[in-house]
Amino acid sequence: MPVAPTLPAAAGRSADRTLVERHLWGDPAAFEELYRAHAEMVYNLALRLSGDPEGALDLSQEVFLRVHRHLPKFRGRSTLKTWIYRVTVNHCRSRLRRRHVPTRTLAAEEERLAGLADPRRGPEERALADDAGRRLAAALAELPVLFREAVVLRDLEGLEYEEIARVLGARIGTVRSRIARGRGRLREVLGAAQPEEGALP
Repeated sequence: MPVAPTLPAAAGRSADRTLVERHLWGDPAAFEELYRAHAEMVYNLALRLSGDPEGALDLSQEVFLRVHRHLPKFRGRSTLKTWIYRVTVNHCRSRLRRRHVPTRTLAAEEERLAGLADPRRGPEERALADDAGRRLAAALAELPVLFREAVVLRDLEGLEYEEIARVLGARIGTVRSRIARGRGRLREVLGAAQPEEGALP
């Protein structure tokens, strides 16, 4: 027997449905609200999956074109945010499989997303954080796309396993396996990137 959604979740879905209905009735402000609410999330996810700040902008624009086109198909089985996550992941997956994924990233973008550029930190601490952000971004780019998606959604986006399963269209057990294998591969890549003690940088 299905469990009734909690009050906050039900309220959120009701608000989503209202926003979609306003859009379908031709209210131009509705899609602007949707865009403002989710644009940063979509760009951040596209950046973390692609590792390419410029490409992430293009991906984000394409995602919102898809969202605009397919919004009438939204049925409210999940939150609008989860649905947009799924559109973003599916589009990025499709695009990234058709081209080489660059390992380069802009450290400034990674700092902004990870909150590393904290002005209260000293220059030495910021330099260490900058380097960590670059190494993590490069390591993520080395992961197979399916593992990268799962790790990014869990460890960088902070989604729960159930929501990740809905976003990826996979079983929770599969999600857990991808995250575990992705984390293991990340540890291997990051470990291999560490200079040996006494070695020149």
